[in-house]
Amino acid sequence: MRKPHAHDEQLLRGGPLVEREEVFSSRARGMKRSVIRELLKLTANPEVISFAGGLPAPETFPVDEVREAVTKVLDEEPHKALQYGPTEGDGRLRRDLAEVMERDGTPADPERILVTTASQQGLDLVGKIFFDPGDTCIVGLPSYLGALQAFKNYEGVPVGVPLDDHGMIPEELVKTLDRLEGEGRRPKFIYLVPDFQNPAGVTIPVERRRKIISIAEERDYLLIEDTPYRQLRYTGKHEPTFQSLAPERVLSLYTFSKILLPGFRLGWAYGPEWVINKMVMSKQAVDLCTPPFTQAITHRVLATGALWKGIEYNIKLYGGRRELMLDLLDRHLSDVDGVKWTRPEGGLFLWLTLPEGMNSDDIFKDAIDHNVAYVPGSAFYPNAEDHQGMRLNFSYASEEQIGEGVKRLSDLIHDLV
Repeated sequence: MRKPHAHDEQLLRGGPLVEREEVFSSRARGMKRSVIRELLKLTANPEVISFAGGLPAPETFPVDEVREAVTKVLDEEPHKALQYGPTEGDGRLRRDLAEVMERDGTPADPERILVTTASQQGLDLVGKIFFDPGDTCIVGLPSYLGALQAFKNYEGVPVGVPLDDHGMIPEELVKTLDRLEGEGRRPKFIYLVPDFQNPAGVTIPVERRRKIISIAEERDYLLIEDTPYRQLRYTGKHEPTFQSLAPERVLSLYTFSKILLPGFRLGWAYGPEWVINKMVMSKQAVDLCTPPFTQAITHRVLATGALWKGIEYNIKLYGGRRELMLDLLDRHLSDVDGVKWTRPEGGLFLWLTLPEGMNSDDIFKDAIDHNVAYVPGSAFYPNAEDHQGMRLNFSYASEEQIGEGVKRLSDLIHDLV
């Protein structure tokens, strides 16, 4: 018989439970706070110009349309909107979402749409339904921090494939799959952010998309396409979605956080029925359904055309801020050997690489002392192996702040070089 532990006696006495790591599951003990969320605390000082977050500009939010929609929902359908709803989502909104996809060139069946609490819940559900402890998946190097966190929380092991200026490199993907399959560690899926990738800002051209699909078909892999802001293109050619090219092999994750507003925490998943069904079962244990009130409001907002008007405004605003940041980097850092940066065609981010021997983790505190912030590149690698890169956001800061912030960052880099 097990010897009584002091912990058991304390519970019997009804006293306070002392903080003890061993009471948590191994999965919970392995969880870590989001690097970006922690860094944002350091940038709370109003003197700090932050390029760290992935925040949309508040002036893009459709406040008037939301206010009107809330009133209509409460006046016309309070008993439905304030009640529980189906896990799959409001049928009206699912039809709206199918229209959004079709307008983007991706045929969609509303019955294969699952409304999620933003795309981050979609990533969490992916981790939940696919990973047993130690299972692998393929991600880009670098890759979206929120995906790495979601997969690791379910004890998945993301394995990176290098990117170049055109996204994931197919030849490197084949090498990595050969190695993992040879080790008996066949990945569960291949995860991609094909358009204006977070954090690198690069886009996969259609020819490379077809190559990656061909590899997935030949080896029988599911592709996870994370597409949070592909509508925000400022220059270049619109590429087809992976979903439109291989609908039975692709699970696509969408969100309104970057193209409408983030406060509703509303997104959706679309893909093969066998995957969506399992995600529905998993979601039922998490929150039963995405808030019907939010869904009803969003349906009304979409009916006003606010999404497309907003996207048009966002493209103009963010496109100008992107151009400004690139021009300022050209002006202030083009003379520093070894410094380079991507030139995204859309989205919210670019990736800056420091000279050999300079570490973006080490100089972060110096950057804060200079009242400017970024996200160190190590946050976007499965094993924190990159220390030269940094992610810069150009959507949130004003034009004046971008000008001053780039100058502060450039002065720091010059000083350290």
